[in-house]
Amino acid sequence: MVGVGGGGGRPLFVLFGSSIVQYSFSNDGWGSILADIYARKADILIRGYAGWNSRRATQVIEQIFPKDASVHPDLVIVYFGGNDSMGYHPSGLGPHVPLPEYIENMRSIANYLKSLSEKTHIIFLSCPPVNEEKLRQNTSNALSELARTNEACREYSEACVNVCKELDLKVIDLYTEIQKRDDWCTVCFTDGVHFSSEGSKIVVKEVLKVLKEAEWEPSLHWKSLPTEFAEDSPYDLVAADGKSTVNISQCTFHREIQWD
Repeated sequence: MVGVGGGGGRPLFVLFGSSIVQYSFSNDGWGSILADIYARKADILIRGYAGWNSRRATQVIEQIFPKDASVHPDLVIVYFGGNDSMGYHPSGLGPHVPLPEYIENMRSIANYLKSLSEKTHIIFLSCPPVNEEKLRQNTSNALSELARTNEACREYSEACVNVCKELDLKVIDLYTEIQKRDDWCTVCFTDGVHFSSEGSKIVVKEVLKVLKEAEWEPSLHWKSLPTEFAEDSPYDLVAADGKSTVNISQCTFHREIQWD
């Protein structure tokens, strides 16, 4: 349960969604980048479920985010849509969710999360594009043909964006943002669907942009949050003068990218 996290006064961030979330700590993923940026500032939990659609999410959301939890998240980043947008299978099996139902499911997820507490903020990620050719090359022989198209991704992305506008929620249009990079098709995915490190960097950039611009009190942008146990200490590294110490609790020199 989410309620076991968020101790020590740190804000609690929960990433909730399908494989884009579950795999977000793999391959220099966006979840791992956010965890590094928010080290000693916020606790980041993954509630990612590969293969899930919005229908399954609505069935169990009360178990994942119980209303009687001792701690509710300060931020939930939500992603569902890629599996929903897959083509209908004649057997009736599979993850496909018709667009009208997807819209209602996303509205239901949003309204439930909004009801958790006054402090809970929400950011939705819309359905990103896919590299259709690479996806076909990487599909396992154990699976039937994956009817996944960029056109369907566009429709479900637009639907997610529209629901968020209707509910006055923050949303990142990944379908548009990913394709702003000219070589997105070849560098942003590991298998045609899931993000490579380059794709994840785009997600992180947009998440931080939303957090920086949001007029939330208190702000959840990383530069606005206090660093845990950041006070000077005689146990810090000894300075070159041999008479003082250097506090490195807020240093970011280890990062290849100096995030804004």
